[in-house]
This record gives sequence, structure tokens and C-alpha cells, in this order.
Amino acid sequence: MTSSDRSTPAVPVAEDFIPFAAPAIGDEEIRGVVEVLKSGWLTTGARARDFERRFAEYVGGGEAIAVNSATAGLHLGLEALGIGPGDRVLTTPFTFTATAEVIRYLGADPVFVDIEPRTLNIDPGRIEAELRKGPPVKAIIPVHYGGQACAMDEILALARRHGGAVMSDAAHAFPASYKGRMVGALDDDITVFSFYANKTITTGEGGMIVTRDAARAARMRTMRMHGINRDVFERFRSRAPSWYYEVVAPGFKYNLTDIAAAIGLEQLKKAESLRAARERLARRYDTAFEGLPLRRPGIARPADRHAWHLYVVQLELERLTIDRDAFIERLSERGIGTSVHYIPLHFHPYWRDRYGLRPEQFPVASGCYGRVVSLPLYPTLSDGAQDRVIAVVRETVRAHAR
Repeated sequence: MTSSDRSTPAVPVAEDFIPFAAPAIGDEEIRGVVEVLKSGWLTTGARARDFERRFAEYVGGGEAIAVNSATAGLHLGLEALGIGPGDRVLTTPFTFTATAEVIRYLGADPVFVDIEPRTLNIDPGRIEAELRKGPPVKAIIPVHYGGQACAMDEILALARRHGGAVMSDAAHAFPASYKGRMVGALDDDITVFSFYANKTITTGEGGMIVTRDAARAARMRTMRMHGINRDVFERFRSRAPSWYYEVVAPGFKYNLTDIAAAIGLEQLKKAESLRAARERLARRYDTAFEGLPLRRPGIARPADRHAWHLYVVQLELERLTIDRDAFIERLSERGIGTSVHYIPLHFHPYWRDRYGLRPEQFPVASGCYGRVVSLPLYPTLSDGAQDRVIAVVRETVRAHAR
């Protein structure tokens, strides 16, 4: 048993409600935060730098830039790629709105393409069809849905052939791998991770950008802090006069605090054990749901490592007398928390109305939306609590089987 196992007690079986997600925070994270609070330096400083360095080492090199959210990271990434008004950026509609909204921040337009039915990741074949139609696409944002890496070889080949950049939305995908290589160490231009409260490691709010392009890294660091060309930590902690700085661009306020970084440093130490706990729970679900009228998530390629941020089942509605919404209601009535990832963007009023999107343009995403349910999956979920989830799912499905 590791120290993290001892400091993150399992969710008790007897509790009335089993949440969809819960953070695995232990005494180590609490001590780290207290040390920062006592240090006299609370904002971006030595801890954030250390977190950046250790994270870059973890994923296999490059430069890491800590930010206050993955949304901020995606915004900075697109800006560093030179995306601007009138540009077209291709992505999936089966994602959280942040993936697409950052495109609009820069005056560019998203181009949505459908997904694969098994992985729920963006479909390279549909990317190719869209690229052939034109007009040109300046960048592609694949989303590694649920923690399963996209088909990156195909996506990268298409982007290079058509002259576009690739920025991966890896909010779900730490620590995941693609064909034996870590997400974050692939050949995409920029990769953005999330440390939101329900992610595989967390800082409460926060994110990390990884790139191997030094010029883009420098641009993102400058734009992260108001377009200032000097490190704020150095300006305020230096023993020599260091008050002078220059604003070289109209930047943003996207830095990660040392308080958050202190949590991230401890979470990073536990990343492998936390992922292993998620995988073990996912395998227990796989075994328990075998033969039921629902589709289980799978590994797309033998050498891939799934991060298991989500465990998403797809109800086989043709074999059931209950729809997805009613299924969720039944589980809620029995004290089981669930979620839906995601309401596709083409169903939301802003995206639908601005771009004239219709469900039939995205038949796979539209169809999967009505079937997907995300079940509880987090490292502190006890076997007993998971057994209760399994029992309720099995009973509900069997009670409504055709």
C-alpha cells in the first residue's frame, strides 16, 4: 500500500449517494499548500516552475507552461499558432464547449466533423473529406475523449499534407499513451492538459501546455501574463532592483498559482497509482457488464494506454424499453451519480444557430449522444461502492430488456 492509498480513504459503501466523480486529495497535498501559504509567496513562482519542469520530464520532454485552466491553454496555443480572424479550425462536436469557444476568441471559425462510433474520437476519414472540400483549414484540434488517444498518425499526416497545425486537447488524457508514446510527447505542435477537479490529476482549477517549439513556448509564457516580457516572480523577489518591464503584446491573465502548483506536484507523484486505480475499476466494470445490452469502452490499439478519465457506456436502446434519460433517472433514484459526456455542440443554441448546424450533419455524434452515460470512476471509489453501482446498472438494464 502506498502513502497515497493511506491518505485517500475509499468512499464508504454505506453512504446514501455515490458521486460521479471525487478528487483523491491526501495529506501530502494539504502539507504542500500549507507550506506555500507560510512561504509568503502565493502566486506564480518557484512551485509553478518546478511543476512545469517535472511535468515536462514526465511526458517525455519539451517545454511545459502552467496555466489556470485548459481553456486558457487552448486559447494561448491557438494564438501562438497564429490563428486569427477568418481562419478555419477543425475539431469535433463531441466535446465540451471550451474546445470550440477558444477558436471564436480569436475571431476564427470552427469546422466540425463527426466522430468514430467506438472510441467517440474524431474520425480521420471525415477529417480528410472535409479537408478535400476546402477552403483551407489552418489547424486541427483532436480531443482524446475519455482518456483514449485519437488516431494521431492519420490526423498528423492529413494536417501536414494540407499545411495545417495540430493542437491536441488532452484534457482527459493524462497519463495516456498512443502506440507506446506518451500523449504530450507525440508529433503534434501543442498539447493541452487539464487539472480540473474531476480530472485524473487535479489542482482544483488549472492546466498545462506542452510544446517542443521554443518560440511558441516563449510566446505563450509572455501572453500568459499580460504580454509582459519579464517573469513576475523575478521582478518581485530579486534582491537587485528589477522593477522595469515592457508590455510587448495585449496578453491575458492565465498564470497558475504556487498554491495550485503545490497540489499538482503531489498529484504528479501519484499519477501512475491513480491511473492504475482507475484502470482496475474500469476492468471490474468490463467484467460485470459483459453480455448486457450496453457497449463498453475499449482500447483502440494494443499498445495504447487509456487514462480512464471516464468510463462511458452506450445503451443499446434497440434492446431496451427505456431511454437514456430515464436510465439516468433510475440510477439517481438509487443513489448513483452519473453524467453525460457530452451534449454535442451542434445541439447548443449558440453553435447551432451561428453555423446553421443540424443533427443529420453529424449522425454518429447525434446518435451516440442519446446513448452515452458516464458512470462513477475515481481512485477513491471502493470496491463495495462500485459493486453497488454495478448491481443497480444490471438490475435496471435487466428490468427493461426487450
